[in-house]
Amino acid sequence: MTGREEVAAVWRIESARIVGALARYTGDFALAEDLAQEALAEALVTWPREGVPRNPAGWLLTVGKRRAIDVFRRNSALEERYSVLAREPVEPGDVLWDPDRIDDDVLALMFVSCHPALSREARVALTLRVVGGLTSDEIARAFLMPTATVQARITRAKKTLAAARVPFEVPPAAERPARLGSVLNVLYVIFTEGSTAASGSELIRVELAEEALRLARVLVRLVPDEPEAHGLLALLELTAARFPARLGPDGEPVLLEDQDRRRWDRAAIRRGRAALAHATGVGRGLGAYGLQAAIAECHDVAASVEETDWERIVLLYEALGRLAPSPVVTLNRAVAVAMARGPREALSIVDGLEGGALKGSHLMPTVRGELLTRLGRAAEAREELERALRLCGNERERTVLRRKLSALG
Repeated sequence: MTGREEVAAVWRIESARIVGALARYTGDFALAEDLAQEALAEALVTWPREGVPRNPAGWLLTVGKRRAIDVFRRNSALEERYSVLAREPVEPGDVLWDPDRIDDDVLALMFVSCHPALSREARVALTLRVVGGLTSDEIARAFLMPTATVQARITRAKKTLAAARVPFEVPPAAERPARLGSVLNVLYVIFTEGSTAASGSELIRVELAEEALRLARVLVRLVPDEPEAHGLLALLELTAARFPARLGPDGEPVLLEDQDRRRWDRAAIRRGRAALAHATGVGRGLGAYGLQAAIAECHDVAASVEETDWERIVLLYEALGRLAPSPVVTLNRAVAVAMARGPREALSIVDGLEGGALKGSHLMPTVRGELLTRLGRAAEAREELERALRLCGNERERTVLRRKLSALG
């Protein structure tokens, strides 16, 4: 590897612990992220010239600490804090975290990055930046937006956290369930965008989905007794297991009924099922992510579409609809009903969603067009699929819709 590649590799692995340690050390989340970025910039200059130090993370932390001392020296209001820091020796291999507190640092970093005071978009960008270690350019490429937009979101997020005086800490036990939901939601949003991109020329952004999966694995190690953390990990593993068969040789989407199930990642399926079993074992029934994982499991263990337990999937969607109702859940239940009981009953469910939150989405006309096709109502099906084509922002999904329209004759 080149010097820059070695820096990038170390940063991807260690960035969350470095930022977390500096945040605990300085008591300032925004400052810690800036200090870590300055240390990274110095490494990009120094390591290619002098080689990678024996303790790369310690080197980065030492540089961050020196930068913190410089900041406190310039700020007379923090003279007392600077004096405490300055009295401590700075050694090249200095490690600024207590090994027993590494998990707490990373967990606190996740909770701060996903604080409810931030918008969902800001939480996603900040989490990918400070917990995932992605650069602003990488985040921008993943979400197909200008780098300046990402940078602005991160800057605003840090200012919001500072204004709200959000402490760098794992929330008290009573607050964790609600706050954990925000963390889980951010990881789910990141994975969803990676697994089925909302726009652009690629259906799957594998690197983005894999980053969400990596962070979910980190999270379950930090909160091993939280069933929904395991439920989310199970959902991500079981969904990602089908990635190898979702695209054809030319990158075109392959529908579930046409996928070569021999190409599914069996190791990922085993990991996902183990996580789902753990979620069931530590909780009092599955939560929203666990229920979605159970649905994914039904697909992953079936030998074919015809042999899938569609009645169980319908029941799971009904439970999910009661626990976390949404138009998308209802639409997915309609698809399962169509497979279990026929398109007519499913169409009545979809018709009940007309004019709701999915009005501007291509999802509802896509499903409705498929159901009308199965009912032999070709003219109406064509109208729905053409509407879906106009609303769809992903070019790969548009190809599938054109294929369905062509099949209507």
